[in-house]
Amino acid sequence: MSRIAATFAALRKDGRRALIPYVTAGFPYADITPELMHGMVAAGADVIELGVPFSDPMADGPVIQKAGEAALASGVGMKQVLAMVGAFREKDTTTPVVLMGYANPVEHYGLVHGPDAFIRDAAAAGVDGLLIVDYPPEECEDFAARLRSAGIDLIFLLAPTSTSERMAQVARIASGYVYYVSLKGVTGAGHLDTEAVGRMIPRIREHVGIPVGVGFGIRDARTAQAIGSAADAVVIGTKIIQLIDGQPREQVVPVVRAFLAGIREALDALPAATAKNAAGR
Repeated sequence: MSRIAATFAALRKDGRRALIPYVTAGFPYADITPELMHGMVAAGADVIELGVPFSDPMADGPVIQKAGEAALASGVGMKQVLAMVGAFREKDTTTPVVLMGYANPVEHYGLVHGPDAFIRDAAAAGVDGLLIVDYPPEECEDFAARLRSAGIDLIFLLAPTSTSERMAQVARIASGYVYYVSLKGVTGAGHLDTEAVGRMIPRIREHVGIPVGVGFGIRDARTAQAIGSAADAVVIGTKIIQLIDGQPREQVVPVVRAFLAGIREALDALPAATAKNAAGR
């Protein structure tokens, strides 16, 4: 059982929702990421999504684009991201870490270090999952199998426009969890319609047997709790990036811890029986 599967199994047993914060690796300071990851865990994070900086992040809004540009300017690439995960693993061997990004950095790493190097090095660093925005499921069966053999889950996005056929394709290949993009457009865009999300989750579960996380548009405890009443996990990224942008170094971790502690409290206030019923399948 992967670390991600074990984490969701433990949460399901306790009737709790997963809190999954996202942060761009190397932002807002190039060397702060492992420390920030530990702070997130201390505040109640169950899984951490770590954004891999890329120069053309087509699914990201201006907030996360700016964070990625700053990280790239500081010299943060895939090699440095894997080193950050390795540094985090020196003190935390249980919290799952998912790398979220685009195909180019993964494929470039393979060109530089060898065709099997990325999976080998990601597994050695302690990566548990990979979410590649521009990898369609129909082209990933072999890649997903090789990742699974190394203990890494391949996670896919679903959107409001996803058809039943698309959901079935994702269900056949995905492991760990699926990430439902609650809004049309890029990260940080639009108004979150929690009722629409609540209607979509059962449709997804007709096809997908692994946990369903929801992200995009979740900015506070109220919306997190509303989403948590239907989903297995709540993913928060843009708001965290906004909170830490421009902060003095010594304030970055405390600011994130305080914010996530409020989200954790809101999720844990959901009735346990409701959580078990929604998460158990």
